[in-house]
Amino acid sequence: MIGRGTYNAEASINLTAKRLPPHVRRWFLRAAVIVSFVIIGAFLLAPPWRVLVKTRLIGYAVCHQLPDRSFHVAGEQLPLCARCSGTFMGAIVGFTMLTLWGRRRAAGLPPTAVAVTLVCFVAAMGVDGINSYLTFFRGLPHLYQPQNWLRLTTGMLTGIALSSIVYPVLSYSLWRDAVTAPSVRNFKELGMMLAVGVAVIVVILLELPPLLYPLAILSVLGVLTLLTALNTSLLLNLVDYQATAIPLAETGDYRNWRRAALPLVVGLAASFVEIGAIDVLRYVITRGAGLPL
Repeated sequence: MIGRGTYNAEASINLTAKRLPPHVRRWFLRAAVIVSFVIIGAFLLAPPWRVLVKTRLIGYAVCHQLPDRSFHVAGEQLPLCARCSGTFMGAIVGFTMLTLWGRRRAAGLPPTAVAVTLVCFVAAMGVDGINSYLTFFRGLPHLYQPQNWLRLTTGMLTGIALSSIVYPVLSYSLWRDAVTAPSVRNFKELGMMLAVGVAVIVVILLELPPLLYPLAILSVLGVLTLLTALNTSLLLNLVDYQATAIPLAETGDYRNWRRAALPLVVGLAASFVEIGAIDVLRYVITRGAGLPL
């Protein structure tokens, strides 16, 4: 396993010279924290206050939320459709297991054979999605009758695949001690992730009333997890630290979770901004066009 290289003396001197004065850096950091917490707090604390309504607002940004293509628990529709529930629950499964396995520093993609399998997972959801979409139009042929359990399953496979790819990207972006070890090392580990995914699928299919809130919350946590990981990685990789001297955005500059909290909080705040913007845009466009979505 190969870690990050160290800076030479000249590069370190040049980097130090380009940094902002300490008091300006402290002001920038505090401003970033304050703005991020204001955004997060506004979403969590402002009305509507019902938990299910909050989860549906998050789901509204990424999912069509059609009732007949969604699961219902205790008479309530889950905030994501069957396919999206599987996708974002699968992301939660993947991120959780990789973290429990201590893969924080693993910034490498899975081995080729495993990666090809993950691509096939995504392709399976694509095929099922196209087949399902064709049923919207009467008279068009389709391969088979779509089922919510199949949407859920192909979504779960895709979510696990996405987590196996996004997790190492985030690791590379965050950690100074990141190494090229793969996130998922072999088929045994992939099989373990799939086993947990199958257990989650069974739980969702049971539609047990006491699980309404846990399932609703976990599904949208998957949305926030993926968006935050992507936003944080984008932030850290696109902003040129040496050119702009922004102390928030030096790729691979963090050694522990406490230090990494700042970019992650900013990434989470950006996720709420994106969700809010998409919600408003979708509402304006669909209502203006007279669509039911």
